[in-house]
Amino acid sequence: MFSILGAGVAGLSVASELAARGAQVQVFDPAGRPGRHACSWWAGGMLAPYCEFENAEEPVLRLGRSAADWWSTRTPVARHGTLVVAQRRDVPDLRRFAARTQGHRPLNAAALAELEPDLAHLHSALLFETEAHLAPRTALTDLHEGLEASGVRMHASAAPDHLNQVIDCRGFAARDSLSDLRGVKGEMVVLRAPDVALTRPVRLLHPRLPLYVVPRGDGIYMLGATMIEAEDRRGVTARSLLELLSAAYALSPAFGEAEIMEIGVDLRPAFPDNLPHVREIDGRIYANGLYRHGFLLAPALAETVADFVLEGKRTELFDDHHP
Repeated sequence: MFSILGAGVAGLSVASELAARGAQVQVFDPAGRPGRHACSWWAGGMLAPYCEFENAEEPVLRLGRSAADWWSTRTPVARHGTLVVAQRRDVPDLRRFAARTQGHRPLNAAALAELEPDLAHLHSALLFETEAHLAPRTALTDLHEGLEASGVRMHASAAPDHLNQVIDCRGFAARDSLSDLRGVKGEMVVLRAPDVALTRPVRLLHPRLPLYVVPRGDGIYMLGATMIEAEDRRGVTARSLLELLSAAYALSPAFGEAEIMEIGVDLRPAFPDNLPHVREIDGRIYANGLYRHGFLLAPALAETVADFVLEGKRTELFDDHHP
């Protein structure tokens, strides 16, 4: 019996992968069901390996390519691609983004207006047609309920000390055991903007704060997100909120009339190389460090754990060289 600590995206994904391979699993999380307490509750849910490759390591692109297929067997996945756009003055930034990525095709103003009429005022864009996105809260709930339906015991409590075969997926809370884990603050806003009609995630290249907007349906959009090297959960700063909303207004002035539904903040767990790793320390397995790639790389992290604990394989994300 494998005992998994933590019911965020890492823990639930590991549990789902192990259960799918026939292993016996139980999950412990004192907070119970997924909710606002989880870092992954506030994620964008973009399965965008090509876009992320613009400022990430190569494994993010390679390992992230299969994420949409993994998730689509567990929760609804929208495969409408990703748009990357820039205002006219920032077109050089769009060119640099294109040079650093792959898997895209350019759109002129007419093609962009046909694809997303609300962005007709923008000059040009890049379309990453094979990328996808999901609703993180739905995905977490679907994983949780799917595990319960398959007979996995979900404990709304801390794990007892006597357990064997423990897999620690507690995110930043595991810093008590992982000395090189750090927290990266992310802030986001959920808006209801019925006058905006976007059908796919849009990334706006902005000189101060690159913005992504993810449609959640029914006129609701998630705006995110800052990346601040600060281990501080105390709330969204006024500066960050102003910049997020200003960037959204630059993308579409209709966001100026939106209703602010939620403001969220949490700490993304990250290792020094900003890649997730699986470690074995004193007989316990640690799966952590998803950084800003939670839903994109959680399947690869889960597969790495399953390969090791079930087959003894040390695959790419397994880390033997750690503090």
